[in-house]
Amino acid sequence: MGTNGSTMLEPLRQGLPPLDPAAVSDAASCALPARYEAVREARRFTRRTLDQWDMGDRFDDVCLVVSELVTNALRHGLPASSRCAAGHEPPVRLHLMRWAERLVCAVRDPSHDSPVTRETDDFSAESGRGLFLVDSFSDSWGWHPLAGALDGKVVWALFRLPRPGSGPNAE
Repeated sequence: MGTNGSTMLEPLRQGLPPLDPAAVSDAASCALPARYEAVREARRFTRRTLDQWDMGDRFDDVCLVVSELVTNALRHGLPASSRCAAGHEPPVRLHLMRWAERLVCAVRDPSHDSPVTRETDDFSAESGRGLFLVDSFSDSWGWHPLAGALDGKVVWALFRLPRPGSGPNAE
């Protein structure tokens, strides 16, 4: 995958129109608490959002990827003693953004460490397959460090969507 943020963002640009934040068709985000129950909350949020966007048929793949990204953020992106202080935003945030031909799931956490894929042939292991699954079920994925007032990183996964009018019911 690459080792720095600009390299990791390249798959978002390959073969697709430029990623213009102003051109987002739909966007939704939710703050997630620093506890593992947040994975269930992220799945519920994803279900509601995709249903609102009439994209329920993509739920299984997107939900699996969201679950893995949120689990990784909670497991590897938070300090062991992470708790939200009063008046501070929860440390993990899920963003779903839809353009005409793509959907991006992004999870923000406070860590500066890059996500690491494990080179293993043991697919029966209890853990360590999260980014392999993200890579398998999304069209591309990556990460980038945050700058400015935001601290940490964002890990994202991209799903290509059929062009409007090119689906199975198109004339």
